Amino acid sequence: MIAIVDYDAGNIKSVEKALQYLGEEPVVTRDAGILNQADKVIVPGVGAFGEAMGKMCQYDLVDVLRNIAARETPILGICLGLHLFFQSSEESTGVEGLSLLPGRIVKIPDQEGIKIPHMGWNSIQINPKSKLFQGIPQDSYVYFVHSYYLRAERPEDVAATTNYVVNIHAAAEHGNVFATQFHPEKSGEVGLQILKNFIDF
Repeated sequence: MIAIVDYDAGNIKSVEKALQYLGEEPVVTRDAGILNQADKVIVPGVGAFGEAMGKMCQYDLVDVLRNIAARETPILGICLGLHLFFQSSEESTGVEGLSLLPGRIVKIPDQEGIKIPHMGWNSIQINPKSKLFQGIPQDSYVYFVHSYYLRAERPEDVAATTNYVVNIHAAAEHGNVFATQFHPEKSGEVGLQILKNFIDF
């Protein structure tokens, strides 16, 4: 059973629909009992870091998700979900993330002629050792919507990068913890294959 974590963030429905398209029957829930029984857990999201962590605390999800990750259940963060998996974000100073992986979220720097938020299709450079991107060609295009990006602390955790003003860590993975800054559920056949790879772990 695949569980999608419901913490009042945006974009949950489109992830649910993508999984249904792949033949899965995901459960959207914030119930700790159901989440603890799940074979895979997905934390999607669009929104602000501080508000999202506030909801995580309100719904008693922080320890639940940390324990799920510690038990080596495969867990995937998407967009805001990726941000929450790390330690902190410049978007919300003083707010601690889930700290599933070491690193921080920083603002894309302003550059004349470049629009922020970064919205649109960018090619990604894939770490050949990545499990999440098995079978995905180098320089595949995926869909981004974000103003903040990941700086992972450990280079070996970076599963894919892209360039938008700066070099952006576009995906991360370590053991059973996976995260993408882009939206696989909005990235066509490439995105569906990434989700299928996660389902098949």
